[in-house]
Amino acid sequence: MKGQFRLLLCFAAALSLVTTPACFSGRAMAAEDEHCTTAPENGKILGTSRRIEVGTQGGPAIGFKSYPQSLPLNDHEVVLTFDDGPWPGTTPAILSALAAQCVKATFFLIGRNANAAPALVRREIEEGHTIAHHSFSHPGVTMRGLDEAKAHSDIDKGFAAVDMAAYGKAEKEPRVKFFRYPGFADTPSLNAWLGERNIAIFGTDLWASDWLKMTPDEEEKLLLTRLEKQGRGIILLHDTKQATAAMLPKFLEDLHERGYRIVHVIPGSGSAETVPAPPGWTSETEAILKQRQYLPKPPTEKKPKAAKGSSASHRPARKAVLRLSLRDQDILRRSALF
Repeated sequence: MKGQFRLLLCFAAALSLVTTPACFSGRAMAAEDEHCTTAPENGKILGTSRRIEVGTQGGPAIGFKSYPQSLPLNDHEVVLTFDDGPWPGTTPAILSALAAQCVKATFFLIGRNANAAPALVRREIEEGHTIAHHSFSHPGVTMRGLDEAKAHSDIDKGFAAVDMAAYGKAEKEPRVKFFRYPGFADTPSLNAWLGERNIAIFGTDLWASDWLKMTPDEEEKLLLTRLEKQGRGIILLHDTKQATAAMLPKFLEDLHERGYRIVHVIPGSGSAETVPAPPGWTSETEAILKQRQYLPKPPTEKKPKAAKGSSASHRPARKAVLRLSLRDQDILRRSALF
């Protein structure tokens, strides 16, 4: 009976153009497990309350931290997203915590990490999560520090690597057309390029700042405080962080106790339904990126040649450079944001 149900599910998915993880695996989705069918209804665990199909036509840009629109979430609804994986040291614990609470999330994968750990990518799919994209190499200079051709190449290489790890083959376009920029460092031309390919750009509505050194308790307290203030939203976490993996079980329990509900985003057809930002909105990520001077590289200047017969060397005047503290340099090197 379960096999027949799965065939019907896959057929329905094909008609609706919705990516259904059960169609790509011989194992049933975690949602078919009796535990995840009955426990949420009995109020024992958090569960996943509903799914949102996000249409990618035109390449919508979503998430109030970066863009003036986001997903139409109700009060106390959250979308969990994880960046930078898969990572063998931490991703399995993240997946186990989600499975224990029957929660579905979206993983924005780095291509080279997917290459290195394809079994984890397939596990994410088998357990019903959405697999999305986060470039191939997560360049430290962000996409703004690369020329256009290199940025295109890194993004496309990431699409192919994730799809090869997930499905065993890669087409011209990614199967799931969800992308998040490393460091949220987009550019108008890259956004237009992705938009022409109908690839949705995901920002976020709030984050745990888990790129900073914190204990699991400190991270959870910070995240809950931000969530209580905002009341809903897309949450950014990193499944590469030990503190995040350690705090996640309690965070999910506390979400349940405080009446929050999980929304799972999946790719859909047509245009995305969004809600506008409140009056007075500004891009928080853009302000941070400008402060960090994450701007496209200027053209390289050639040094002028010394005049013939002159023994004195010509030294151009020194330009002012951005100097960061050792702490900031460490954060920049290790951070998934900056």
